[in-house]
Amino acid sequence: MLSLLLGTGLLLTVGLRLMTIRKLPYAVGQLFRPRPEDREGDISPFSALMTALSSTIGTGNIAGVAAAIAIGGPGAVFWMWVTAIVGMATKYSEGVLAVRFREIDANGNHVGGPMYYIKNGMGKSWIWLAVLFALFGVLASWGTGASIQSNSVADALNSTYSIPPIISGIVLALGAGAVILGGVTRIASVASRLVPLMAIAYLGAGLLVIGLNVSHVPEAFSRIFEGAFGIDAAGTGITIGLLLHAMRFGVARGIFSNEAGQGSAPIAHAAAKNEDPVNQGIIAMLGTVIDTLIVCTITALVILTSGVIAQECLPTTLNLDVFLASGQPAGCDTAAPLTAAAFDATLTGVGKHIVAISLSVFAFTTILGWSYYGERCAAFLFSERAILPFKISWILVVFGGAATLALEDAPIKVSPDQTIARQGEILLIDNAPALSGGEVVTLPPGDLVLMNGVVTVNGAVIEAPTDLSNIVNLFWLVADTLTGLMAAPNLVALIVLSPLIFRLTRQYFQKGVIAPSGVDEAPSPEGATPVPDPDSR
Repeated sequence: MLSLLLGTGLLLTVGLRLMTIRKLPYAVGQLFRPRPEDREGDISPFSALMTALSSTIGTGNIAGVAAAIAIGGPGAVFWMWVTAIVGMATKYSEGVLAVRFREIDANGNHVGGPMYYIKNGMGKSWIWLAVLFALFGVLASWGTGASIQSNSVADALNSTYSIPPIISGIVLALGAGAVILGGVTRIASVASRLVPLMAIAYLGAGLLVIGLNVSHVPEAFSRIFEGAFGIDAAGTGITIGLLLHAMRFGVARGIFSNEAGQGSAPIAHAAAKNEDPVNQGIIAMLGTVIDTLIVCTITALVILTSGVIAQECLPTTLNLDVFLASGQPAGCDTAAPLTAAAFDATLTGVGKHIVAISLSVFAFTTILGWSYYGERCAAFLFSERAILPFKISWILVVFGGAATLALEDAPIKVSPDQTIARQGEILLIDNAPALSGGEVVTLPPGDLVLMNGVVTVNGAVIEAPTDLSNIVNLFWLVADTLTGLMAAPNLVALIVLSPLIFRLTRQYFQKGVIAPSGVDEAPSPEGATPVPDPDSR
């Protein structure tokens, strides 16, 4: 799947003759250009981008980047950048097709996405592929978009502020329900305010940390480029194993962070008040820039300039076999704890709060964005009558995702006729190792006491994984798999329809139309005199 995603991005980048890179300044200008309100569509192009970003800027930008560095090494960051550069062409193409083949549903809303450009662009003989995408989209939205995100929020709030997961679940479900029941316009309204605000706050904190550690920035970039090409920290030359290891994790984290090619973002861009497919595609590609080239880079530099990663916790020629077998050596932080440690190393006492709050807000906006994606997929499969039942199911799944966290661990209970003892770190019950959730129960240092039928050490109740923990882990893997499967029909459509994308792009820039402020930039009607665009030359 990673090869298909990256290969499609390369194909589109070459076919567009690097337009997505050359026209980046033009794209930024288009995003903030005033537009009339009477154009076809439901939300502004800016709101469409914010809705798409609400689902992409999430835990991957905080936990995912840390995992990429901790397991793949600093060089993984370079390959995240490469993935983003080719992913711009993929996101652009998705935006073009989303507007080009969108429809108006029974409620008068503009709807689109991969299922519509497969059906309307590739013909009725491909309708099965559209149905397949929509089916995977619904299942993936429940998993990746609802339950996993609410579970992550509940985990962050519980570990940082000791808020019970049940309470987090209730608040998240009520908050999500209040927004998503209002439809795409309310989702876009909340996303347009919350996403920029939280992104600016997180980036501001990140830039502050980088500024305080500015002397380590050159070294950080050096480690990124050396690691990207397999240059060992010990100076032993280029190692292909290290290069491929960094590439693997960088590409994986980059693609699943910005969702380029996954097929989710075009569902949001189809609702934009923009009558020109190419123009909306140009705006859509900015999502990849913001998500990966900006937000992920800030997180990476915070981690690499803070000095929280010990050299033995990074892959080298001497320990690469450990990383390939176990992910990373024991005792090394990864994911959100590593990012929190990086912030806290510079902003002592504040870092953990920055990460916990950022994770919570980013995950909540992801819940909002994905609710719309799942809703549109459900409506495509079962008509508009499925929207309200889907929204109700969404609220319940959001609550369930957080609430299950309370059931993943449970106190170790001992009956009156049983005895407890310690064998090093292992808990013994009736002289046999205690098992919970299929795992041996381990103990921290301290005095072992039986109190009210549960095991405590130094007054703290000992909890251990239950059988549900394995079920939850399996569910996460299934959800990730469905998200990957969701991309396959979309990538097939992008490849098949790529000649149309290239032709529409050539026509748009050959006309060289620059519309006056407040006028839509769609190609001029017959007889109109276009104004040359100097940049198009």
